[in-house]
Amino acid sequence: MFAQIDTLFKELRQWVNTHGFADQGPYFLRYHVIDMNGLMDVEAGFVVTVAHLGDERVKAGMLPAGRYAHLTYSRYALRGNQALVRWLNEQNLNVDREDTPNGDAFGCRYEAYLTDYRTEPRKKKWDVDLAIRLCD
Repeated sequence: MFAQIDTLFKELRQWVNTHGFADQGPYFLRYHVIDMNGLMDVEAGFVVTVAHLGDERVKAGMLPAGRYAHLTYSRYALRGNQALVRWLNEQNLNVDREDTPNGDAFGCRYEAYLTDYRTEPRKKKWDVDLAIRLCD
């Protein structure tokens, strides 16, 4: 999965640079469906402040509005995810998700990469904002 994500981000970075968005951001991964033992449905994206229609490969979109729980972590993705899920359970907050045959489907769950890859190439040093949309 990570090799595929690296390929997607490389392609997206080239597109962002070509279209003059390089000083905006951040990059993010949106997890539509998570199956830790199978295939996942993920989307690579980049936040822009000016709307752009995209092209045949890159499509414009929006993260859905709503209340989100989020946690910023670095170095330990699994620990960060576990900490946020534990906190959600302790607070009795309901996540916008459902069980499907393909895995856990989320209304919106994403990781925004807050560290600029151009100044810090080592992913383990990046600050990552993990966000999960809550049920209203």
